[in-house]
Amino acid sequence: MNNEIKQILEAVHSRELSVDDALLRIKTEPFEDIGFAKVDLHRKIRQGVAEVIYGAGKTPEQIIGILDVMKANGQETILITRMSEETAAVIGKHHELDYHKDARVGIVGKLPSADGLGKIVVATGGTSDIPVAEEAVLTAQVLGNEVVRLYDVGVAGLHRTLAHLDDIMSASVIVAIAGMEGALASVIGGLADCPVIAVPTSVGYGASFNGLSALLSMLNSCASGVSVVNIDNGFGAGYLASMINHMDVKKEV
Repeated sequence: MNNEIKQILEAVHSRELSVDDALLRIKTEPFEDIGFAKVDLHRKIRQGVAEVIYGAGKTPEQIIGILDVMKANGQETILITRMSEETAAVIGKHHELDYHKDARVGIVGKLPSADGLGKIVVATGGTSDIPVAEEAVLTAQVLGNEVVRLYDVGVAGLHRTLAHLDDIMSASVIVAIAGMEGALASVIGGLADCPVIAVPTSVGYGASFNGLSALLSMLNSCASGVSVVNIDNGFGAGYLASMINHMDVKKEV
C-alpha cells in the first residue's frame, strides 16, 4: 500500500479527516483531459509520487496548461525535466519556477522535507557528468530525500573516491554517474553495502559512441548489487533511488 493511501487512512483513524472527505479524495477523477494531454491525477495515490512533466517536445503553453491542472488539484511540488531555458522563461511569467539551467530541470513549489530511510549519494566520474548528476539530485530532493554530492571522484584518480569512504559506506543507495569507460560504478559497487544505480553518460571521445561504451561496461559490471539505467537518464536514477530510500516492510493484512 503506498504512502498516499496510508496517510489518508491514518488521517481518518486520527479523526483529522472525515470518512466522506477521504472517500472524495480517493474517488477524484483519475485524470483530466485537456485536449492535448490527459493529466494523471491518481498517480500519487497509485505510486506515491505525482506525475512528472517531461518538458522536451512540449510548448510552454502546454506545460503551463498541465501545471494549472496539477496545481488546481492540490499538487504542491511539481518537477519538470528536460526543459529549455527559453521555455522556462515563459513559464516563469505564469508560475513561480525555480529553474536549474545545467540540469534542465524546473521545480514549481517548495522542496519537501527529507523523509527517506537514509541518505542518497550521487557520485560522478568527472565534472562533465554534473548536468546528469544534478538531474538525479534534484529529482531525489523533490521526492523527499537527503542527498550527498560526490563530484569528480572518477577512477583516473582513485584516491579521490577512497577519500569519501565514510559517505559511501553510510549511504542507503548510491547513484554512480560516469562516461568514458564507466568504471566508477564497478569501483563503488565493490565498496558499498547498499544498492548502486549506474548511469552511463554520453561524455567521451569518438569510440565511446555517445555513451554506449559506458552503458555496456556498466551492464557487464562484476560488482554485485549494481543496476543500470539508460544513457544520461539522471531522472530515472534519482526516481529509483528515492523508491529504494522509501521502502517500507510490507505486512500481510
